[in-house]
Amino acid sequence: MTDEAPVLELRNVDKSFGPIDVLQEISLKVRSGEVLCLLGDNGAGKSTLIKTLAGVHPPTRGEILMDGKPVQFSGPKDAGDRGIATVHQFGGTFPLMSIGRSFFVGVEPTKGWGPFKVFDRKLANEIAVKAVQSFGITRIDDGDRLVGGLSGGERQSLAIARAVHFGARVLILDEPTAALGVKQASHVLRIVLEAKRRGLAVIFITHQVMHAMAVGDHFAVLIRGALAASFRKGEKTREEITDLMAGGEAMAGLEATLETYMQSHEGHPPPSA
Repeated sequence: MTDEAPVLELRNVDKSFGPIDVLQEISLKVRSGEVLCLLGDNGAGKSTLIKTLAGVHPPTRGEILMDGKPVQFSGPKDAGDRGIATVHQFGGTFPLMSIGRSFFVGVEPTKGWGPFKVFDRKLANEIAVKAVQSFGITRIDDGDRLVGGLSGGERQSLAIARAVHFGARVLILDEPTAALGVKQASHVLRIVLEAKRRGLAVIFITHQVMHAMAVGDHFAVLIRGALAASFRKGEKTREEITDLMAGGEAMAGLEATLETYMQSHEGHPPPSA
């Protein structure tokens, strides 16, 4: 492990909504060129954690650090300006926009002067197509093509390429392979590895263990808003990770206790009701 400070770190972060504790004592860190896989079933607290990382919800307790220094996000734009980009399940793209327009939405390149400035479609298309193709998605070669005509994997690729182009340092991917077929999911996983190769810190949120194991360096399992386990690549098998997500260690402990009890009472009748 490197001594370099994590790009993003959470220390003992809690998040409560009124009397309801949604996140409890979450401590995580992710470094440049590393993929942190955040695993958990539905209701584990993944969505709230994403929103906390992205500046939507401030922590109730605990602190967030970037490059070893505490930060407080005033909102998602502030988090984005600091280099935290979140790509949601459907890519955050606009189906009725062209690829070039969607790539630059909100920061459109223009040509002309003063009140005569217009959107520079040619430049936007060239940059968008080049950015996506640099991630290996060579099928996209026309920036005028509508986003709605792209596959799910291509839309994810477009959103990730956009985030990288605009200077993301931390890439938060929210279930990017959840609704994709095998081929499309493999495209997205290759893009995750390419983002890692480029030195980004990637937080990959998923409930699909095989996809996590294909790209992950560090793994964290959430159960009911608490960190149930944190481990490095190779330290646990797929079966062990799956059991963890289902609360398997607690169940294994219960089974061991029951087995011990049965052995100690072997040959004795059960207590009367």
